[in-house]
Amino acid sequence: MMIQRTLTLAAVAAALVTLSACGDQPQEMRSGVKQDAAPYKGVGKSQYAHGGWNAGDRGSWEQQLKTRAQYGQNDYSRMPNQ
Repeated sequence: MMIQRTLTLAAVAAALVTLSACGDQPQEMRSGVKQDAAPYKGVGKSQYAHGGWNAGDRGSWEQQLKTRAQYGQNDYSRMPNQ
C-alpha cells in the first residue's frame, strides 16, 4: 500500500515536471534588431566616466583604453622591481 502510494506520487511529480516546460513564453524580440551606438559615443553624463575622456571623441576614448591597459590592468607595471 505504501509502495503504491510512493509510486503514484513519483508519477504525479514526474508529470508535473514534464508539463511545466509547456508554460514557457517565446523569447523573441518584438521590435526587431536593436542597433547599438559606437562604444566611444558613451551614454551621456556618467559618474563613472574618466575625466580625460570626452563622450563622442574617438581619439580620447582610444587613449583612455591604452592608458587603462598599460597602468590599470597590467600587473607587470604595477609590481615593484625585484
